[in-house]
This record gives sequence, structure tokens and C-alpha cells, in this order.
Amino acid sequence: MQIINEASLNDLPARVEYLKEFVGFTAEDAAALHAAKPVVAPLVPIIVDTVYEKLLSFSVTAKAFVPRQTGYQGAIPTKLSDLSADHPQIKFRKDFLARYLVKLVTMDYDKMASWEYLDKVGLMHTGHMGFAHREKKPPLRVEYIHCGILLGYVEDIVVNAVLTHPDLDNETKTVVLRALNKIVWIQNDLFARHYLAEAAAPTKFDVLSNPVAAVAVAAGTLALTFAFQYFRLGRS
Repeated sequence: MQIINEASLNDLPARVEYLKEFVGFTAEDAAALHAAKPVVAPLVPIIVDTVYEKLLSFSVTAKAFVPRQTGYQGAIPTKLSDLSADHPQIKFRKDFLARYLVKLVTMDYDKMASWEYLDKVGLMHTGHMGFAHREKKPPLRVEYIHCGILLGYVEDIVVNAVLTHPDLDNETKTVVLRALNKIVWIQNDLFARHYLAEAAAPTKFDVLSNPVAAVAVAAGTLALTFAFQYFRLGRS
């Protein structure tokens, strides 16, 4: 039995090692993803168009593309009805997804920088800064429900493309799809961990809803009030 220090899982390198070990993501899986590049790369434009057609078909996902996107300098939509797959700002966002998909089948999974990239992809969707180019920019917030189901949708598209590819034998299809499934689930955790951490962070309302904490806060406030009054009397 491996003994895992749960606190260490807040540290990205330790978390990634645990996730890789748990799902069995190995060098062979990385090699399978790299080998899939000739299959996936030509399909990227089709995948991206299909994904954005889906995103623009629901108001809760489409609304994220109304505000000006970081780095985009052109005309922006003013309302949901202005959005279409051909809108310049949507085309701008498509480029990010295209680069992400290519990275999945090209990046070096032995380097921590690759996992940091995947982690930042998750972080940036919470509204907190993930990448340097988001610094001092309006927050980009996409709720986890949309991120999680989108990963599933993208995986389904790629799975279908691999399964129906005429030039791949069954053994190749198997290793590629197993590797893809593993990396998607690791990416899913690298989304979820930021939303879970956010949900677990105590707020002032959480503190006051805890009877013990509420008494402590009240006692502290009372003590500060008496101290302040004593200080004023001492100076008068």
C-alpha cells in the first residue's frame, strides 16, 4: 500500500504524480498521444467548429463570449443574439481551443511545465488569473458544470474520430483511446481542484454560522470595544 500524505495533494507536482499513478498514465500513454497527432491534428478545425456550435447553442455557455476576450482588439458583441460561429471574437477564441488540442498530442508529459499548463487552463476558468496575459484583466468565470461536460463532449468527438478512422488497426485505436481517456480525466481534476478549493474556503458567513466561531468573534469584538473605550478614557 502506498501511503499518501493528503496535504501534499495541494501541491501540483505531488497531485499530478498521484493522479498519473492512480489512472496508470505512463510513458507509453504519452507516446500513444504523440502517435495520434497525424490523426487528431487534421481534425482540429472540425472539432473546434463542432465544439463552438455546441457552446453557442446554450445561453449559459454562450454568455461567456459576449465580454471582450483578453488579447482581442476587434468589434465585440453587445448581446447574445449578436454571437455566431463567424463572429470575429468567436474565431479568436477558437484559436485557443485549437492550440490546446494540438498541445495534448504534442507536449512533453515528462516536463512539469506541461502539467502546469493544464492546471492553468483549469484555474483561468474560475475567474482567477491562470496565465500571465490575464493579469489586470476582467475575470473570466465559467462554472465547473460547463467545463466538466465540455471535456466529455470533446472526448466523445475525438473517440468517434479514432474509432471510425479507416487507417488505424484495433490495437492502435485501443492504446490511443485509453491514453486520451486518462489525460481527459486528469485534466478534469485540474479543473475541479480549483473550484473545490474555492468552495471550501471559509467566508465571513461560514464563520458566523458556526456557533463556536460566532461566540469567539463576538467575544473578540467585545474585548476590542472595551479596550478602545479604556484607551479613550485613559487619554481624556
